[in-house]
Amino acid sequence: MINRQMTPLSDTRRDHSPAVRLGHDAVSAVKLSQELTAEIDAWAEAQETTRSDAIGRLLALGLHASRPAVTPQPKPTERIVIEQNAIRLIDQMLDPNLPADERERRIRRLIDGPPEFADERIDLPKHPE
Repeated sequence: MINRQMTPLSDTRRDHSPAVRLGHDAVSAVKLSQELTAEIDAWAEAQETTRSDAIGRLLALGLHASRPAVTPQPKPTERIVIEQNAIRLIDQMLDPNLPADERERRIRRLIDGPPEFADERIDLPKHPE
């Protein structure tokens, strides 16, 4: 009978995935294209590290990179409040000596934006052509 020294294993996980040896990092196999492997190898060489360490470092960099800020779309009632606040602030910045119709035109122009960009706005309904 062969007596092998066994490395202690961590408790079996609830999802029944293989237990990881205590004190050791998990080993994962990934399928990479030849192009991606070449890019990783070039990066590893520039960093003077192994492919395995390069993959780990690149994954860590990617996971900890800042994610683009997601701007939630305001609710319709919030849009009205936002527009009213914008109108009030713009009105405070305009020259008080301007005629009322010119003030209104300038405020509308700033709130609605230039007509050439109206089709690009995502907050306005699209007009059929």
